Amino acid sequence: MPDEKGHFGPYGGRFVAETLMEPIEELRQAYARYRDDPDFQAELEADLAHYVGRPTPLYFAKRWSEQLGGARIFLKREDLSHTGAHKINNTVGQALLAKRMGKTRLIAETGAGQHGVATATVAARLGLECVVYMGAEDIERQAPNVYRMRLLGAEVVPVTSGSRTLKDALNEAMRDWVTHVDNTFYVIGTVAGPHPYPVMVRDFQAVIGREARTQILEQLGALPQALVACVGGGSNAIGLFHSFCKDEQVALYGVEAAGLGLESGQHAASLCAGKPGVLHGNRTYLVENSHGQIIDTHSISAGLDYPGVGPEHAWLKDTGRATYVAISDEEALGAFHALTRIEGIIPALESSHALAYATQLAPTLAPEQGIIVNLSGRGDKDINTVAKIEGISL
Repeated sequence: MPDEKGHFGPYGGRFVAETLMEPIEELRQAYARYRDDPDFQAELEADLAHYVGRPTPLYFAKRWSEQLGGARIFLKREDLSHTGAHKINNTVGQALLAKRMGKTRLIAETGAGQHGVATATVAARLGLECVVYMGAEDIERQAPNVYRMRLLGAEVVPVTSGSRTLKDALNEAMRDWVTHVDNTFYVIGTVAGPHPYPVMVRDFQAVIGREARTQILEQLGALPQALVACVGGGSNAIGLFHSFCKDEQVALYGVEAAGLGLESGQHAASLCAGKPGVLHGNRTYLVENSHGQIIDTHSISAGLDYPGVGPEHAWLKDTGRATYVAISDEEALGAFHALTRIEGIIPALESSHALAYATQLAPTLAPEQGIIVNLSGRGDKDINTVAKIEGISL
């Protein structure tokens, strides 16, 4: 747990304009009130079971494991959640909180579109107005998800400033929140931002790890040797890691986007190639230039294309509890095709980074050992991107 001001060691905290201090404090008090409230938790658990479709399966990828050799690979199937990604766990929780706070309007930012779709979905279900900010470049490469959001009744606002990706969308969402604090709840999609967002989003995503822990003990008869999850902002990874953090024998691997290679400078690997700084309301590792300015990032995966990371990951890196590695666009594409052809599962490009690292890790372990890979989302949204790279017109 962070300290009372939201610090994970030297990271986290609350770095925002004075105009946002009051709504953030209002949110902190509301979350502190409801996180242990039996009625709130009962409604959340019912929605996760009957609307989201939890628990999601833990699937033993037998053919893929046999081809790789070494450890057995299990996939936590968050891609089978309602809306097709882990993002729905968090948006259900935040939307229920917004309802109790009397807010009538949800805003969100999104990169790959999965968080935007999840926010639009819960807004439609609860009858709330919804506005989603999305970089113009991401709108182009995630067109199916943009259409889904609009079908659900959300207004999708293109952001044309900066690199026209997730970082810029988050800036615009913050500006909207400052202007409409009275009726608006800002649904942040990852474990970043000012306190209490990092711990609140982690708590809503921790259901992934709780389920996985029970399921692996049932199927493997032991804890896994390693957990592997992709890291952009880091919500799916923290969600998987949280229930295993005290099990020192379980290695935790977060996989960032190396893009065209760390040496190229065109990547989104803030933990592997960045340094500490302040962005979007919290102190964490960032991708910066020598003058401390945020630089444009690159990843084939829109959901990982972000220059920062959640502060709890920064703390896990510094303490050595978790190890962070980077996988290139090309390696992620290889894993995308491998899982699709061998197991009949089309993974999101975000998840493909974690899968690619698992292909390197599994052969180094023994056959009786297990690896859990968090399959954070399904790949339907990415088939246009993959086809375009391969010169295929759909």
